[in-house]
Amino acid sequence: MTRAGRLQVYRQQASNGAQGDLELALALLQRTRNPGQRSGDEPAPLLRLYRPEPTVAFGQRDQRLPGFDDAAEACRRSGFTPLVRRAGGRAAAYHQGSLVIDHIEPDSDPIRETQARFTAFGELLQEALRQVGVDARLGPIPGEYCLGDHSVHGISLVDPDRRIKLVGTAQRVLGSGWLFSSSIIVEDGAVIRRVLSEAYAALEIPWDPLTAGSATELGLDLTVDEVEQSVLDVYRRHWDLEEIAESPAISSSTPALQL
Repeated sequence: MTRAGRLQVYRQQASNGAQGDLELALALLQRTRNPGQRSGDEPAPLLRLYRPEPTVAFGQRDQRLPGFDDAAEACRRSGFTPLVRRAGGRAAAYHQGSLVIDHIEPDSDPIRETQARFTAFGELLQEALRQVGVDARLGPIPGEYCLGDHSVHGISLVDPDRRIKLVGTAQRVLGSGWLFSSSIIVEDGAVIRRVLSEAYAALEIPWDPLTAGSATELGLDLTVDEVEQSVLDVYRRHWDLEEIAESPAISSSTPALQL
């Protein structure tokens, strides 16, 4: 990834709730379509980082399965809000031991580099995790939840045969821009494993529960704050970061989720 210019950084201090956080991401993307009142006024590229409330984000295919209602109820019993994201893939879980990273940019031809973005951001997050001691690799692992060619997984320092998916990514585009979203599971992996086990069992989707977990289960002593700082350090090598105190003004009548 080469130098890419200025990038605003919004470090969200508190969650807006599971649905509110996902709606904000899509509303920020919507700003690229309706930039402002002045001719030629275009929003700056934006990086948003936050710790989410416990959430299980289902894919749209999940919603059509007979066991979806039971899966959603299992999530609620575990203290996770079930939501349906407007993207592909299968169910993924995250919570306050995770870091969510939304990168939004205006782009007149957002489709052109769709696949290249998956690779570039996967490599960026792999680098950030390696910087804090994770033996991070780019690519899927057999039986992983929400299978993706550009997942980032980590290898245990004490058991090289154990691999845990740490980063899931998703992308959404409009004619005017794109949103690339990543979630990094840093702490408290057992809770993630438990809620996904119940959800996938209800959906009758085969997977290997040992692929779910957190970076701290790889023999590392890490915090979300340390991973966030490492992500920003890597970003600084490619962008000129400008931290902003609050989210840019947004307006969107488009619902973020279907539940």
